[in-house]
Amino acid sequence: MGVAIVFPGQGSQAVGMLDTWQAHPAARAVLEEADDVLGTDLAALCRDEATLARTETTQQAVLTADVAAYRVLAAEGLEPVAVAGHSLGEFAALVAAGVCDFGPMLHVVRERSLAMGEAGERRPGTMLAIVGLSPDDAAELCAEAAGADVLVVANLNNASQTVLAGEPTAIERAAELAKTRRAKALRPNVAGAFHSPLMEPARSRIDAALDTLELRPASVPVVQNVSAAPTTDPDTIRANLRVHVVSPVRWSETMACMLGLGATAVVEAGPGDVLSRLAKRDLRGTTLACARTPAEAAETARAVST
Repeated sequence: MGVAIVFPGQGSQAVGMLDTWQAHPAARAVLEEADDVLGTDLAALCRDEATLARTETTQQAVLTADVAAYRVLAAEGLEPVAVAGHSLGEFAALVAAGVCDFGPMLHVVRERSLAMGEAGERRPGTMLAIVGLSPDDAAELCAEAAGADVLVVANLNNASQTVLAGEPTAIERAAELAKTRRAKALRPNVAGAFHSPLMEPARSRIDAALDTLELRPASVPVVQNVSAAPTTDPDTIRANLRVHVVSPVRWSETMACMLGLGATAVVEAGPGDVLSRLAKRDLRGTTLACARTPAEAAETARAVST
């Protein structure tokens, strides 16, 4: 059975989510490395809801949880045919593919989170998930609601869920328009208009952090958000990461690409099951599984490897 591993991003966090990974030595080593890199007790920060809600804490914690989950899957013998991550999750996918070590990647994500937080203060914005419309209809709604404000398609999640990002007034108009079209309008748990032009002020700091990374060829194909295409080339990976924060997440195409690479099962490694739920509509007939705890990761690895 060909297995793709996918990694969730910001919005999947939950209070206390790192505590469970203390139970497995491979995952515990990831938490200890994170504490050494950051100079703090990251698991303790995650036990406070207000602290976890800060972009800086959220991104560092989700990356750490994603990599911890992957390390347990790997310890149980799971070898993927491809990897991908949703938004922030792409950084965990790159670690899993051996493109970069966890410590240096965590440093980049820390800088990314701080840059995005600053950009959010300079150019306030938010996001809105439109559920029940096709991608084309959601894009039409986006264009109608934008007016003179910034409003763009940020995440193309599946055939019936598209996330918009932009200025608050435009987001409010989009929410009202969604009601008139009998679609749901949901607010993701994020603190800015990610994957939109409002994140442009973050790019210089992110670029500087990326310049510190030594990237290696990926051991398995990585399907990146920007291109929805597989690559193992470090230069391609770096170029895509430079525009990642201002570009849409082409997730539905990413999942289809992974099936084209031979995946017949998809394992979500990290907190929650957001990506698995998104895949249920588009990937009927594909085995879907989660690795949210060490025990679940071990069980999943055994199940999909047989």
